[in-house]
Amino acid sequence: MEELKEFISKFTDLFDNVDTDSLSGDTEFRYLDEWSSLSALSVIAMIDEEYGISVSSMEIRKAATLSDLFELVKSKK
Repeated sequence: MEELKEFISKFTDLFDNVDTDSLSGDTEFRYLDEWSSLSALSVIAMIDEEYGISVSSMEIRKAATLSDLFELVKSKK
């Protein structure tokens, strides 16, 4: 669970007006006010930089929640 919190923290760092405490694994990230196609690219870059894993925009599109994204990263480790 601690790993998920760390992932959410790194995700939140990509946005100016999103508070880590307001997000959970169940958060549907595409419904965040600040979410955009540029955000998706930022998430792809963050995952590559922080975890050394490549994910595609299609894989991001298939994920509904932050837990889904985290599980995607874990599955590629």
